[in-house]
Amino acid sequence: MKNFILGLVVLSTVLMKAQTQIIAHRGYFQAQPPTTENSIKSLENAQKLKVYGSEFDVRMTKDGVLVINHDEHHGDMEISEASFKELEAVKLSNGEKFPTLKDYLKQGKKDASVKLIVEIKPAKTPELENEITQKTIKMIKNMKLESQTEFISFSLNICKEIKKLAPTFKVQYLNGELSPEQIKKEGLDGMDYHYSVFQKNPTWISEAKTLGLITNSWTVNDVAIYDELKKQGIGFVTTNIPEQLKNK
Repeated sequence: MKNFILGLVVLSTVLMKAQTQIIAHRGYFQAQPPTTENSIKSLENAQKLKVYGSEFDVRMTKDGVLVINHDEHHGDMEISEASFKELEAVKLSNGEKFPTLKDYLKQGKKDASVKLIVEIKPAKTPELENEITQKTIKMIKNMKLESQTEFISFSLNICKEIKKLAPTFKVQYLNGELSPEQIKKEGLDGMDYHYSVFQKNPTWISEAKTLGLITNSWTVNDVAIYDELKKQGIGFVTTNIPEQLKNK
């Protein structure tokens, strides 16, 4: 009987580890009441939902302030060509002030159980990318959030710069053209690709797992696609519908 119970414990532990984890894409903004993506409220909603993590996008203003915004523009201003003071004058659609990375991290620190998935957006030059990366890492370290943060980027340069500056940080590549073997050779921790990439390359999830890589997919807003990826053993999915996928 003891062996049977021990076996059940081991099996449940394995199943828990194999469970596909949910990451809220730009926070949980389609909550009730709805808010807006990449807002402090969307992060707070993701924390209340108790998902694995909440993803958000980092950019830098002309005067070097790190801010949270997916698009290159805020209002009619290009973020990299505007000062923070100019950008701050335009509030988010939910009425919140334009968020800085520091503000976002302060909210993130309130719940250590929800990972902060930091997407550093590509910049116009490698030098600017390196500056954004260095500043982001410095802020995360100063706020002692190293164990709570993971990183993603469409820029291979940014991914490699993160690993160079902070080798223990988990870094996944987003662009989709590198095979699991190439990701491993680049010294990265995983692949976070659009689900269509995994559909076109059905062996990549199992190959990545064999190589010890993290597997993630964006932006999975269809339950059938989620089920398909889950059957293949994907580790994580990033989604706009975290409340629907959380307990599936």
